[in-house]
Amino acid sequence: MGKIKEVIKRDGRIVPFELEKIEKAIEKALRATNAYQENLAKRLAEKVLNILERDFEKGLPGVEDIQDRVEKVLIEEGYAETAKAYILYRQERSKVREIKTILGVKDDLKLKLNAITVLRNRYLLRNEEGEIIETPKEMFYRVAKTIGEVDKLYKEDEKKTIDEFFQIMCELKFLPNSPTLMNAGTELGQLSACFVLPIEDSMVSIFETLKNMALIHQSGGGTGFSFSKIRPKGDIVKTTKGIASGPVSFMKVYDAATEVIKQGGKRRGANMGILNYNHPDILEFITAKSKEGVLTNFNISVAVSDEFMEKVLKNEEYELINPRNNRPVACLKAKNVFDLIVTQAWATGDPGLIFIDEINRHNPTPQLGKIEATNPCGEQPLLPYESCNLGSINLAKLVKYKNGEVYFDWEEFKRIIHLAVHFLDNVIDVNKYPIKEIETITKGNRKIGLGIMGFADMLIKLRIPYDSEEGLIWAERVAKFLTEEARKKSCELGEKRGSFPNFEKSIYYNKFKALRNATVTTIAPTGTLSIIAGCSSGIEPIFALSYVRQVMGGLRLFEIQEDFEKILKERNLYSNELIKEIAQVGSIKDFKNIPEDIRKIFVTAMDISPIFQVKIQAAFQKYIDNAVSKTVNLPSYASLEDVREVFLTAWQLKCKGITVFRYGSKKEQVLYIAPPEKGEFLTIPENYSGPCPTSDCVS
Repeated sequence: MGKIKEVIKRDGRIVPFELEKIEKAIEKALRATNAYQENLAKRLAEKVLNILERDFEKGLPGVEDIQDRVEKVLIEEGYAETAKAYILYRQERSKVREIKTILGVKDDLKLKLNAITVLRNRYLLRNEEGEIIETPKEMFYRVAKTIGEVDKLYKEDEKKTIDEFFQIMCELKFLPNSPTLMNAGTELGQLSACFVLPIEDSMVSIFETLKNMALIHQSGGGTGFSFSKIRPKGDIVKTTKGIASGPVSFMKVYDAATEVIKQGGKRRGANMGILNYNHPDILEFITAKSKEGVLTNFNISVAVSDEFMEKVLKNEEYELINPRNNRPVACLKAKNVFDLIVTQAWATGDPGLIFIDEINRHNPTPQLGKIEATNPCGEQPLLPYESCNLGSINLAKLVKYKNGEVYFDWEEFKRIIHLAVHFLDNVIDVNKYPIKEIETITKGNRKIGLGIMGFADMLIKLRIPYDSEEGLIWAERVAKFLTEEARKKSCELGEKRGSFPNFEKSIYYNKFKALRNATVTTIAPTGTLSIIAGCSSGIEPIFALSYVRQVMGGLRLFEIQEDFEKILKERNLYSNELIKEIAQVGSIKDFKNIPEDIRKIFVTAMDISPIFQVKIQAAFQKYIDNAVSKTVNLPSYASLEDVREVFLTAWQLKCKGITVFRYGSKKEQVLYIAPPEKGEFLTIPENYSGPCPTSDCVS
């Protein structure tokens, strides 16, 4: 090492000088311009160092000084194109830094611009004047401290725990659900994402639940309801001798209330509305969202039984039952009802299906009652008044490189799982619950939902096609390991801290000596969490390889899937023209000038057959305690038969629920692919991460 020992950062900090950083920057520019040669970057970096030592014999260079010398050396050595690429990269980075400054966020973790934008809009704390008063790192410390300090209750080392929680969040290896990031350490203090509230057949119950929904939405949570106990439209109302308006009418009341309640001023509320297949108003429910703009704050799903699905296959009739007196009122052909569900899902994306028998076969506490509803995205079946807090591990961060080989770090995965279970269990103790009933049953069962994100990115890094048998094997392997290790940690916590209070009433009572949590795993859609982590969402495939993201209300920035960009440069295939072509459609399946092995690895959601997407969901569901959120993406030309096959396959493969979205089926969707002849680019808003094509995810 030469005389240069330190360098002045842009913010004025003095840090150790690292020649390796200069070498890596030069190597990146050389690769981008197909000028890479063995040891060339090292030689050029050393020349830069010699110039710096001469120019700064009596002072310290700044970052800009170093970059100026890099440009000079590249030009002098005859690498004009590389110098140009390096200059353009500097300008791009400068623009990004300028935008971050305008956004008012000090980026102390070097996050992507869209991550900073999302954090600014939703997560970072503000003072009374609306000014941001914390950095991303400070946000993670606020969360780690709040959750870690729970260890004091159990006479454990909270300092060590706080440090470990802080580290795994800063490294973006694990993130808890949005309400925890938003509210931990604040006066509000509500940290759960998922709630199910009961609705009985009375005005008192309907509007008491409406009030509770408002409190939950205001605090950042999402709510699920079964409207199946409400008497049907046209039924008698004994007290007034009037006529009942039916469950769909009350759903519209809930929807209107949701519309005017912003969750802490940060995001709109989200609901799941469920109706049993044998409710007399089932046909009205199935078609409730056929008009654009109706029930926009609801996902809706029909709760179907195994008996109903078997009658669909046999083309048999079934009875509609009035929930007021449990008497049959009419008969319908199961196949006709199923066909209507298929048609509406094809046309609008709603309704989905909830396989209620499969859910209750895995109900960990059947003595406490049947599960009737889920959270808004369907991944968390819950008892009435129950809540659950979620978190996700970023699989992309666990792919490592050693001696030129790529591998998945199972030991690190295990370590993160154990820390994450500890974290989520602590959340239950520190959480401030909206109402007493929620606190009672949540603390009684202590359900947590640990999941994953970045699954598609992980497969890409391992060079495994998403739509392959190997992809399915990895899905099962990851899910099995996740649940087994999470359960081990829950057993360990149960022995140290005590089992969940309803343990003796659970299916686990004779299987384990102690167990801290009634459930441990859930696969959530992750939404904005995956934007913060910079990875693909949940278990979803990547939605596009190259596209334009709109930020700050109009600024357009190109984004490229980083592993795709890397392989193109390694194989000397990268060019700005190619990237722009891909950005018009998002996919490379029809790009014959790109080698087949690359096209197989870098598949997007629209490239993967709908049935294979169901198989991936089922592979995860086989080992996951709760449910799996997965939107089956369909191209615009998909048929009704495609949707029918998806729904039947999901039931046959023992999924707990299923949702489809056919591209172009809604006027208001956030992902648009431009016709190639227009020469426009696929453009997405700043908070889009892949799934949930028409609304926010609330995990």
